[in-house]
Parts: sequence; structure tokens; C-alpha cells
Amino acid sequence: MKVVIAPDSFKGSLQAPEVAEAIARGIRRESPEIETVLLPVADGGEGTVEAVRRAFGGELVTATVHDPLMREIEASFLLAGERAVIEMAAASGLPLLSEEERDVWRTTSYGTGELIAEAVRRGAKEILLGIGGSATNDGGTGMCRALGARFLTADGRDAGFGARCAEQTVRVELESLRKLLSGVKITAMCDVVNPLCGPEGATYVYGPQKGAADLPALDAALSNLAEVAGGDAQDRPGAGAAGGLGFALMAFCGAELRSGIDAVLDLCEFERRCEGADLILTGEGRADGQSASGKVVSGILKRAGEIPVAVFAGGLGEGAERLYEAGVSVLLPIGDRPMTLAESMARTGELLESAARRFWRALLVGRGLKN
Repeated sequence: MKVVIAPDSFKGSLQAPEVAEAIARGIRRESPEIETVLLPVADGGEGTVEAVRRAFGGELVTATVHDPLMREIEASFLLAGERAVIEMAAASGLPLLSEEERDVWRTTSYGTGELIAEAVRRGAKEILLGIGGSATNDGGTGMCRALGARFLTADGRDAGFGARCAEQTVRVELESLRKLLSGVKITAMCDVVNPLCGPEGATYVYGPQKGAADLPALDAALSNLAEVAGGDAQDRPGAGAAGGLGFALMAFCGAELRSGIDAVLDLCEFERRCEGADLILTGEGRADGQSASGKVVSGILKRAGEIPVAVFAGGLGEGAERLYEAGVSVLLPIGDRPMTLAESMARTGELLESAARRFWRALLVGRGLKN
């Protein structure tokens, strides 16, 4: 019997490789002879670089870049031949800031652009950029500045950083950026479909968690940037991702936006690794109605074919039962008794192993009854 174990991370407690290993330990305690294929995955956000590295190989490259407040930090990306895999959050992510530092009028995506530029300097011709977890709402202007673009005010001055840049820009010069990116294909891995502006756009949907104040003014700043850029990129699905970084990638860098989980599963050769499998086990920290659209679980379901899929979850949220309608065979909350969220997160590895063991014993009973 062959089992593919392809979970996402349990955010705040275990990375995806650790989740896969905990599930495998539980199964092997009951059936040591079972073939287990560990294939930790991600949806283009946190953990994407490590998931691809484990499946595809490559070199982790560390560079000195700038965080959302332009402080120097070290950030890494994956380089495999002429392909680079980068997580925006490594340089421009919300966890890099304290609660008090969150201010999207100031925070910039500049460090993300520095990582892209470093990858290009090292010979990358294809860049896959995960754009989840941003601390910014600058319309991607910081990223573009690091790649050589200039954003200018009415009197020809540099428009600065953060959302102020989007607000004050009246002209964009892209010659240096286009020269740097000539011959480079950029694919943004994105699991949201929000436009740049409006009630479903970057500012109103995601701005508050990043410390955004005066939402109408911030939305107007992004609208101004879109007007300066011209074209229709601001209305395309995903333009509002990462505070408008999706917009800048399409409008200024000629990038393509793809579902993050689809891109990662392609890189990990998911279908090939699942050949001959009898069961796929996946998981995430919280399974709810959103898990059925655009997340790791939904991506795996689309590609599993006739192979049954079971989902381990730290907890079940509203709408989790829709996963059954989407094709999940079993939902498996890992808790073994009432406990606080903090305790559950501290014991995630232990709980996963125990839940996998209970599930496997139930599976063995079921197989015996069927036979």
C-alpha cells in the first residue's frame, strides 16, 4: 500500500515538512511496512521555498535586503539552475513588524524587488514569486523601485516609499526595470482574486490587518497609481494581492498570476509522485469553508483523481463540511480532549502523530470489514 502525505504548514506551530513527518510516524507505528511518500506543499505563501526545495532541490541563497521599514535584514530564496523561487514575506512580510510598526503609508515592498534583482544577477531566467503575507499596501511601487523603476511627483521629485508613493506619483519611468527583466519570466503565486481598488480591493479587504488607517485615502492612492499606469491590470483577478503587488507585477513587469497551490504542485511533480497511490493525506491548521477554494486542500482535490483524500486539521471552522462536497473522504481534527489554542499549537506534532495512528487503526478495521 502506498500513501502520499502532502500537507500544508500548521501556521504558528509546525512547518509542512514537520507535519508530514509527524503523520508518517503515526502510520508507521501501526504499519511499518507501508510505503509513505512525504510531499510537503504550500499555496505560494509561507513555506513555499522549503516545499519546492525538498521536492526539486536547489541552493538556498541569502542576501542582505531591506525590510518593510527599510531596515537591513537577511533573507533567502531558492535558486535551481535558471529558476528562482522567492517568498515575498521573507523580505516584506507582516511578521517582520511589531504591532506598533504596522503603517502602510510607510511600509514598502522594496526588499522583495531586491530579492528578484539578486536572483536575476545570479542568472535566473524564470522567477516564481509567492506573494502571500505582505506588510504593505504600496501598489508594488517599492518592488519596482528596487528593480530600477522611477516614480515621480508633479515637480519631478522621487515619490518616496509606501502608500505615499502611490498617492503622489504622476509619472513612471520603466526603462531600467525593463532592461533588467529582459528575457526573465515572472510568475506570481497567488491565492486571492481581489481587484486593486474598491470595496473588494487591497485596501478595504486586507489593509486593516496591516495597520491601515484612512481607508478611503489609501484606496484613492492605489487608484491614482492605476490611472498613471493605464491599461486594465487593476481590474484583473489578483491585482489586489499583497497590497497591490499583483497589480505592479502585471502592469509594470509583464508577470503572470497563477494559483499558488497549482504552481507548487506542478513544481513538485504531484501527479507523478502519486502514481500507484492508494491514499492521499493532507492537512492544514484550520479547515473551513475557504479550504475548498484556492488553498492547498482544494488544489490537491482537483488533482487526486480517484485516489481518496483525508484531511488532518488543527481545528474545524465554519463551512468545513463543504469539504465533503468538494471530494474529501475524511476530515480528521487532531485534538484528543478539550484544550486551549495555545496548548494545541504547542502539542501539534504529538497530536498529529496520535491522530494519524487512530486514523490508521480505523482504516485497518474498515479494510478488514470490507474484505
